[in-house]
Amino acid sequence: MIKELMHDPIFLAGKSEVATKEDIEVAEDLLETLIAHKESCVGMAANMIGVKKRIIAFLDESGKAPAYTVMLNPEIIKKDGAYETEEGCLSLLGGPRPCKRYKSVKVKYQTVEMQPRIKTYTGWTAQIIQHEVDHCNGVLI
Repeated sequence: MIKELMHDPIFLAGKSEVATKEDIEVAEDLLETLIAHKESCVGMAANMIGVKKRIIAFLDESGKAPAYTVMLNPEIIKKDGAYETEEGCLSLLGGPRPCKRYKSVKVKYQTVEMQPRIKTYTGWTAQIIQHEVDHCNGVLI
């Protein structure tokens, strides 16, 4: 189900809780909401739809064809190649804001089937993941 977006910075600044198999419906809603906003958004975290769970959805451009990916409990375990950039956020008012990102990130996460995975992402996809993991940690750009 497509959900309304959360814009309250106090809510968004709170840390998200660990996601469990009972949160799969939240993951599905998050993905549907992201796809509904695909013209203006490439990634979302569950707190952006009002649920403080560690779930992110994003457009993964690291494979042969772009595909939407959902991660539960994502954790960046390695990062390399710091750079400065600017990012906007669908849930925050105002224009792009400066932030520090990394060219490469290794992410430990669970699939929607609760299977553990570790994968390295680079470039634009890595930047999207970092933004969404920040949301899970209550970090606003």
